[in-house]
Formats: sequence, C-alpha cells, structure tokens
Amino acid sequence: MSYLKIDHAGKTFPASGGRENVVLQDVRLDIAKGEFVSVIGHSGCGKSTLLNMIAGLTETTSGGIILEGREVNAPGPDRAVVFQNHSLLPWLSVYDNVKMGVQKVFGRTKTKAERHDWIMQNLDLVQMGHAAHKRPGELSGGMKQRVGIARALAMEPKLLLLDEPFGALDALTRAHLQDAVMEIHARLGNTMIMITHDVDEAVLLADRIVMLTNGPAATVGEVLEVPLARPRDRIRLASHPDYVRAREAVLRFLYERHRFVEAAE
Repeated sequence: MSYLKIDHAGKTFPASGGRENVVLQDVRLDIAKGEFVSVIGHSGCGKSTLLNMIAGLTETTSGGIILEGREVNAPGPDRAVVFQNHSLLPWLSVYDNVKMGVQKVFGRTKTKAERHDWIMQNLDLVQMGHAAHKRPGELSGGMKQRVGIARALAMEPKLLLLDEPFGALDALTRAHLQDAVMEIHARLGNTMIMITHDVDEAVLLADRIVMLTNGPAATVGEVLEVPLARPRDRIRLASHPDYVRAREAVLRFLYERHRFVEAAE
C-alpha cells in the first residue's frame, strides 16, 4: 500500500452561466514514504489546486486522496504547507510564530520545557535559532522562509507540502534554501511534495518529477524518475549525464505542451 495515494482525483469549480470549470481530472499518483516529489507544469494547470487538495484545504470533486489508509477530507497537522508568501504573523516573534503550531499539536503531550526545546530544535534546524526573538519585519525574505519551514516542521507532519516556496527570492538565497531543504530531507527522511516552475530546482531536489498537462482538465502527463544519488551537489551535478538527461526530458515535455497551447490559440 502506498503512503499517499491520489486516486482518480478531480476538481471542478463553478463558472459563470451555470457552467463548470474542470481544473483537474483523473489525477492518479502513488507516493512512497520519505519520497521527495516535485510537481511541474505550465501556469494555470492546477498545480497549487492539487497541493491544496492534498493539504485538505480544497475538497476533491471526484476521486479521493488517501494518506496512510485514511481519506483526506479536511486540513490537519499531519500535512503542513509552506507557501511562497511566508505568512508569518508580523506582531509575533520568530519564536512565537513557531510556538503557535507547537502549542496546538503538542499542548497536551509535551511539557512546557519540552515544547521550548522542540521549538528551538526546529529553528536551529533551519539555522534561525539566533533570531528567535526577532520579529518578521527584521528579517530578510530568505530568513522568513526559513522560519516558515521551521514552523511547518515543528508540527511533525507526515507530509511537508511546498508551494513554490522560493519563487519570490533572489537566485543566491534560493540556492541556499534549496540546499537547506535537501539537508532537512536527508536528516529527517520526511515525505515532501513541492510545486515549482523551475526545471533545475525540480531535478536537483526530487526523486521523481510529476509533469501535469495543460489546463483545463489537467492530469498527470508524465512521471520522471531522477536517478541521482544523494547527497547532491549542484556544482558537480551541472554536467552529470543523468542530470542533463532529466533536465532535457522535463524541458521537452514543457516545450511540447507550450506548442499545443500556441496551436490552439
């Protein structure tokens, strides 16, 4: 049995004139425990909608999503989301932003001292322990995203869902955070699903890349295995034959889909 099963899942939204807008249709995917999966596709193909369905933030219209044998039909602490916008509460310190989730999940199972240690452990994991008492307004964009990742990890989720978490960052900061996510994944062995537009990011981070067809009624077009050993070094991989082949395969898929869009216009 797969750890996460997306079983013929679809999503339809109401449109004007009594019509329906079919965003996703018959999405089928099995994800193993501890796997890192990147989801890529053209804008408007429903990538974020799919992530929201897995998170329980959006209900499926058809089919279903099953996590460890239980249907996903509502949000829960077993699925934590890191958005492109860090969504930190500006009036709270870094420590208190993380503490909110910890209190909710572990308020009855950990002592106050244990909760404090757990908060600091997760901030240290993303190298933000030194900024525990700062407020978001005192942090750079990359530092805010590190806190957002710490907040998600502190809930000890079964799934960490990343919705283009580095999209608004400069190239150098993005690279540092990609390395941090790879280190966290290696250390914790948790299951991660990341939405991205960046082909190099998808190949660098993922065990598999799920490529969605264009919308409307998008579905899984191809699934590409990334046969690169871990840990991964971005400099050494740049010319690695398997890296180059994987990158070319994703670019080819996206390019062909773009041609289909142009032909339809």
